[in-house]
Amino acid sequence: MRPLSIDELIQLAEQIHLLGRGGAGFPFARKVQAVVESARRRLAETVVVVNATEGEPASWKDKVLLTRAPHLILDGAAIAARALQASEIVLGVADDGIGGESLMRALAERRMPAPTRIVTMPHRFISGEGGALVRGINGEIPIPPGRKQRASDNGVNGLPTLLSNAETYSQLAVAARLGPRGYGATGTDREPGTVLLSVGGSAKYPAVVEAAVGVPLMAVLDMCDAEVGPGVLMGGFHGKWIGPEAAERAEISRTSLESVGGTLGAGIILPLGPGTCPLAEVTRVTHYLAGQSAGQCGPCRLGLPDVARAVASLADGSGGSGSVDAIRAAAGAVRGRGACSHPDGTARFALSALETFADDVSAHILHDGCGLPTKNVLPLPAGEAATGSRLAVDWARCDGHGLCAHIVPELIRLDGNGYPSFPDTPVPAWLESEARKAVNMCPALALRLSDGTKKPNRKKSRR
Repeated sequence: MRPLSIDELIQLAEQIHLLGRGGAGFPFARKVQAVVESARRRLAETVVVVNATEGEPASWKDKVLLTRAPHLILDGAAIAARALQASEIVLGVADDGIGGESLMRALAERRMPAPTRIVTMPHRFISGEGGALVRGINGEIPIPPGRKQRASDNGVNGLPTLLSNAETYSQLAVAARLGPRGYGATGTDREPGTVLLSVGGSAKYPAVVEAAVGVPLMAVLDMCDAEVGPGVLMGGFHGKWIGPEAAERAEISRTSLESVGGTLGAGIILPLGPGTCPLAEVTRVTHYLAGQSAGQCGPCRLGLPDVARAVASLADGSGGSGSVDAIRAAAGAVRGRGACSHPDGTARFALSALETFADDVSAHILHDGCGLPTKNVLPLPAGEAATGSRLAVDWARCDGHGLCAHIVPELIRLDGNGYPSFPDTPVPAWLESEARKAVNMCPALALRLSDGTKKPNRKKSRR
């Protein structure tokens, strides 16, 4: 491949309508232009960052690229770095042991246009957020910054930084080889090229599939022998649900999926399949997302646990007819108010479930459930449901003092009778010290914190 000037790079990205493949879908050309303008304004050097951390449990496309085609990622990063005359290239990978060694071998086989290093991030949901990656590279705690800021203005070491997903750079490398006309021979006029899709859920043959934009969604699901069931989650845990009728009409493109109420997001497709309770599956994920919060802003610390509780009360029937309003109120309280996109994404996931699974919602309100088991179709990190410290109550001792709810309100609330109520999930790491404090200060010595080796047998509330 011949080197591209900065103007040629921007023109190529515009001609192929290259959008970020990490989930937000931001135009790549605009990112490059923002970095150029910031560097010229400040007379500063630039940095290129590849985000291959992939903290979403259901996403595997970047891991496939890291292990099967690492040079494609490096090609795209090199093209951008040459055009920007970047002072450094940084490759962010997760500490799950997948892809890092392959990437190091690929780097040893070639020359890069700028000093290149690999930085390892914790394999957590929020660690894949761009701001969290920049903080981690800068030696800070890898969580989203307390306020929204653009990497193009203040990125690695405070320099203008071009930050994009591993697949985005790979698509750039393919387009640079083929040219805009060759790249556009696949896909649609509005969305040329291909997209990598992580297909899981009910799929008998889960896989990462490269599909031309515009192919029917059902063709991809049929390829993986995946039954739709009551719905398909599009875009991952920050995505949206669509029903079976919408799935039949949908094509693999941002335009088509948005027209049926879905989203392409990071290319994650999770059909539920038959025989599992949709609301119970949603409950599992909302508890997980609440626990993945950085815990640094109110919408995450207090709002997301409220969303998880409201969803759980709908699923188990304890919330009655007010469950839906409680979910809408809790989700509405966090949208647009977080330091990052995590509250918005979690709210979108929960609210979309209410619309798609309307019949199941009615069954849970009117009949205390749909009668289906929970098959754990939606993937959570290995051991997520079995490990980690958990709260438990000795109901023979608890007198309903309520002190625990005041010490750790993010986790414990008082039920209608004044007794503690909390989700039957592991205590988030950022709340563990507060949970221990609540245990130590319990006047009746009723509150316990297990070591996570056994799932405590406890009631949800005392009547």
